[in-house]
Amino acid sequence: MDGKGTDIKEFLEFIYSFYKSMKEHHVQLVYEGEITHQITKAFTSLTETNMELGEESQSTQKKVFHVMVECLQNVGKHAEYMENTEIHRDGRGIFLLCKNEHEYTITTGNMVNKSKFSEMTEGLEKINSLDKEGLKQLYKQQIKEGRLSNKGGAGLGFIDIAKKTGNPLIYNFLPINDDYLFFVLTSVISRYND
Repeated sequence: MDGKGTDIKEFLEFIYSFYKSMKEHHVQLVYEGEITHQITKAFTSLTETNMELGEESQSTQKKVFHVMVECLQNVGKHAEYMENTEIHRDGRGIFLLCKNEHEYTITTGNMVNKSKFSEMTEGLEKINSLDKEGLKQLYKQQIKEGRLSNKGGAGLGFIDIAKKTGNPLIYNFLPINDDYLFFVLTSVISRYND
């Protein structure tokens, strides 16, 4: 914005449109930026307080809390940045927490290098193809055999999220340019299946 009246009016209209869209999609919390340990603590504390005020069941609170931490840590550890941009930090992404009558959804988004597309898709599809027992076995196998990535992950986060939620992982890769994709992951937590 450069202070001109039309720019301000357009910006205010954008804000109102954004607000209406957030209400329509039941967004409780939205954030874009670097995901740090402090951000994770703040979001989980805020969400925990809101769920207690809303008298959410303990089981649902634990699942939402756990999945939030896993998702935020995933972005914090694995989000990449594009070179030749003003953003020169790993660990940046988006985070949304939504709640409706039946479920919570936690959505994260971050940049990944296209070179990771096949491996990530294969891993996510494998996770989505397994039942509860299969996920348990895959988790144990990954603990025994999993190798740490150069960013410290052993591939357990996605498995753990699927185990906790009991639902498939919803994901998409959106093209940014020749080298990078925007990876979006949504986890669904039922409010009533304890």
